[in-house]
Amino acid sequence: MEYLFYLSVGAIAGLISGLFGLGGGAVIVPLLIFAFSARGISTEVATHLAIGTSLATIIFTALSSIYTHHQKNGIRWDLVKTMAPGILLGAWLGGLFAVSLQAVILQLLFGGFMVLVALQVLIYQPKVGIKPMPRAVAMGLVGSAIGSISALFGIGGGTLTTPFLTFFGIGIHQAVGTAAACGLPIALTATYVYATANITAANLPAGSLGYVFVPAWLGIILASLPCARLGALLAHRVDGRQLRTCFGWLLMALGIRFIWINISA
Repeated sequence: MEYLFYLSVGAIAGLISGLFGLGGGAVIVPLLIFAFSARGISTEVATHLAIGTSLATIIFTALSSIYTHHQKNGIRWDLVKTMAPGILLGAWLGGLFAVSLQAVILQLLFGGFMVLVALQVLIYQPKVGIKPMPRAVAMGLVGSAIGSISALFGIGGGTLTTPFLTFFGIGIHQAVGTAAACGLPIALTATYVYATANITAANLPAGSLGYVFVPAWLGIILASLPCARLGALLAHRVDGRQLRTCFGWLLMALGIRFIWINISA
């Protein structure tokens, strides 16, 4: 039953990754926190374990989305190359910072972040701007900020990268595809930090590699790979307004719950 749950999480995360360029982490992290807590894993370990596992799965959902978006000329590789150095540095620093935080603080920050993402999903209407892209140095700094925030919260960075790109004149489909491509260096770097974190082995469940829980990782990627491709295909065919609204309210409820349970505790 536990593995069926991980497969279900992977299917949902994959669809979200392909449809919205979000990487799926906004769904994977809270669901894994609930699952790990139900298994009796301590909260202090479960939060970091969920984020690390989420980032590890995003490596493969990003690859699947990249393949599909690239086939449709949906990725601006020149922008990916410009932002990549900053993304790598930011993801490394963000991962180190997250590993050093207590679970209560990390969950409070994650809850607040989910509320902000929900507001973005519910209110933000992507419009293509007309401003020229910033210079390479500024792009690197933006990439660093996106990488650090993504590594801190276990996401692929699409919630930040997509609106940034559309603001500077990149079409929505290319922005989503480029965001998916930027998610790969985020996930690779941050996963390394979480997987090699110096932690007490006795606090981790069997099958863990640092803060990456391998059984959940395998179950999620098995389902997320085909579903990420399906989501990327649907992104070019459907009007996802109603779907975004439902997803936004779900994120809002989850974010408020994380804030409430940690403040009340």
